[in-house]
Amino acid sequence: MRKASRLFEIIQILRLAKKPMTAAIMAGKLEVTVRSIYRDIAALQAMRVPIEGGRGIGYIMRPGFDLPPLMFSIEETEAIVLSLALLERTGDEELKLAARRVNQKLAGAVPPPLRQAMENKALYAWGTVAPAPAGLDLAIVRRAIRDERKLALSYRDEMGRATERMIRPIALIYYSQTANIVAWCELRQAIRNFRSDRVEACAEADVFFKGEGDGLRALWTESWTEKPLAANA
Repeated sequence: MRKASRLFEIIQILRLAKKPMTAAIMAGKLEVTVRSIYRDIAALQAMRVPIEGGRGIGYIMRPGFDLPPLMFSIEETEAIVLSLALLERTGDEELKLAARRVNQKLAGAVPPPLRQAMENKALYAWGTVAPAPAGLDLAIVRRAIRDERKLALSYRDEMGRATERMIRPIALIYYSQTANIVAWCELRQAIRNFRSDRVEACAEADVFFKGEGDGLRALWTESWTEKPLAANA
């Protein structure tokens, strides 16, 4: 978890806490070390976030501190609810968990009328639910796209032929059956689409392609045809 996200999560934990929260409890929730929590608390206090307490006794936030209010209309709230429900149909387990956390945070932050719109369970997204790919964690792909980091794939095409690929991932497309990785393939020297359910293994490489992502995405979109997104590795 990036530091900025972690600081936000700590604020949320303390805002909702009914009693002092120890660094150990917060570290367990955020899957980081206790030392990281101590550093983060110090950073938040330096930014004048009103956190009180200390090591061994726990931390609590003084009343009155809040994040900027979320001003959504009923229609905007329903759009969020339905969008989060659609994430449940993907094979991306990390995004599913993130969607549930977003629901909880929004329900705790919005005014009562909008909270009712989120909690009345009147909007559903039904249909095929994509299974999580066996040989690939989609969270690694999303992180590699953000960080412009190369990935090493063991890939098997629709004919069953196995290849080893070094790719520069630039986009991730979610279908109801699977997800496709869009990447520059160093073997083919071209933009290729890789079905996630055909990836047998994936590892982050110690090589980056910083500054190339936007140009590769432009190259990809310029080449779209009537069926631009089919797997063609």
